[in-house]
Amino acid sequence: MTIELSPEERTAALVTGGALLGARSVALTTHVNPDGDGLGSEVALAHLLRARGVDAFIVNPTPTPARFGFLFDDLPGVDRTDQAVKALRKADLVCVLDIADTGRLGNLGHAVAEREVPVVCVDHHASPGSLPPGPRYLDPTASATGELIYEIALANGWAVTVPVARALYVALVTDTGGFRFSNTHPRTLRIAADLLETGIDPESIYLDVYAGAPEGRPRLLADTLQTLVVESEVGLAWVTVPPGSIARYGLTPDDLDGIVEHPRSIEGVKLALLFREMSQGRVKVSLRSVGNVDVAEFAHRFGGGGHSRAAGLALHGTLPEVQAKVLAEARTFLKGVRA
Repeated sequence: MTIELSPEERTAALVTGGALLGARSVALTTHVNPDGDGLGSEVALAHLLRARGVDAFIVNPTPTPARFGFLFDDLPGVDRTDQAVKALRKADLVCVLDIADTGRLGNLGHAVAEREVPVVCVDHHASPGSLPPGPRYLDPTASATGELIYEIALANGWAVTVPVARALYVALVTDTGGFRFSNTHPRTLRIAADLLETGIDPESIYLDVYAGAPEGRPRLLADTLQTLVVESEVGLAWVTVPPGSIARYGLTPDDLDGIVEHPRSIEGVKLALLFREMSQGRVKVSLRSVGNVDVAEFAHRFGGGGHSRAAGLALHGTLPEVQAKVLAEARTFLKGVRA
């Protein structure tokens, strides 16, 4: 293992690891519409804890996207999402990964808050958090939560086996855009190298995660890109998911992954947005940026959050209403950004 932990990191990692090993059963959970980082971190930690006698299981507010199903092949019965609330009631400790706010736990937020057991949080987002008390291992400079799980394993002397390495590699590769985004640091690549040293196959992971798309996914991409609007004078571009198209193609919100990168790739664009209707009269807005445009700061204006180059928010209202409000604020926001 080629990275070193600071004394503060080591202490926090030991406290977090001690809390996890001190429980008989641990419920691992992450945000709604779980991504590769949240799921990879969960699966890796489940392997690490089960190898040390802890009954670790996964309970998420929404199901696992099909393309990440391979992560669970070595862990039969670990995913209890279909009985999440019931399973949570049996946990001695809850570990929330890749978020620090109960609001992102969807229908599990109340169950976690009412469980009245310690809640460990491991996260790399810049958010003050609203979870019940418990040990925290937080670092907004980390590329992914999976990076922090690796650090916890390192500090506690837990062996990183092939299944653990595979899950953590998925966490890193998905949250860094295949090690292309600005959150890719030397430390990230050193950890990735350590994971590859275990013998995992990066090509097979790529094929599982990115090369098994259903036919509807490129059709959804084509339909969404038809809505592209570019305001080159302010460096703004956005696309809109046509209402009903996800269901029409038999897809899930996970199949929108990467679409917002297309407007961001246009020359001169500083801020890219993707709008999509959700249930209960809400609209989700995904944000991406380049240069010194901090989309986390922008998202906070609407109660959202994330990272400086990738963030999101959700608002109540019709699609036209939310677009008008967010785009007007985006134009003002960009005018205040120094070139």
